[in-house]
Amino acid sequence: MVRIAATGEVSVEELAADLGIPVSTVYRYIKSLRELSLIEEFHGSYTPGWRLLDLSGQHLTHTRLAEIGVSVLESIVESTSETAVLAVRSGLHAICLKQVSSPHALRYAFKINQLLPLHAGAGQRTLLAFAPEAVIEKVLEQRFPRFTERTPSRGALLEYLKQIRDTGYAISRGELSQGAIAIARPVFSGGEIVCSLTVAGPESRCSSNAWSHRALRALSDAADLLTDAMEPHVR
Repeated sequence: MVRIAATGEVSVEELAADLGIPVSTVYRYIKSLRELSLIEEFHGSYTPGWRLLDLSGQHLTHTRLAEIGVSVLESIVESTSETAVLAVRSGLHAICLKQVSSPHALRYAFKINQLLPLHAGAGQRTLLAFAPEAVIEKVLEQRFPRFTERTPSRGALLEYLKQIRDTGYAISRGELSQGAIAIARPVFSGGEIVCSLTVAGPESRCSSNAWSHRALRALSDAADLLTDAMEPHVR
């Protein structure tokens, strides 16, 4: 369970190799854990179930983020006039947990609870940069879907992850949607990343240095507010 909780997604073969036991034995354990709702099957791999998430505190964290996230996102939109997104990591994907859309007719937005790739997009890549090393390794092992000509390769992704850890923020330009620019910052609580905050808009409005500086200030202020609000509630 520790491996599944840490990486978020693992196969029976990987568990058998890690534990040094036969695959048939792992399947017996898997059956019991599924019956207890501690794990769930997802496309042939296994992810944390709701009971395991509850034990690890992730349900509590996500609930708290959902409760206070909207007001924080509204502050970003007020400062930038662009869409603000709060995303969390679930296994080898990111999830759009909350969002406040730009007031402009031309805008970029996700759907609430939409699954997103960790290798493309500022907010998703920020979550990946501060994820456990096992998660990063698994993402790098996967096939990299290309959404646009700017979707990063494995080599580029490694460089981006280092930059994010060094600078504390991420920028993406047209990696998921042509013409979109996004800037993201991580939010930490209890020494671990709990979510990413992103602001995104079209190149026609968001390509200037002035806008980037304004967006980074808004994200930094919002991240500080969210960290302060989260600290007493994280186990």
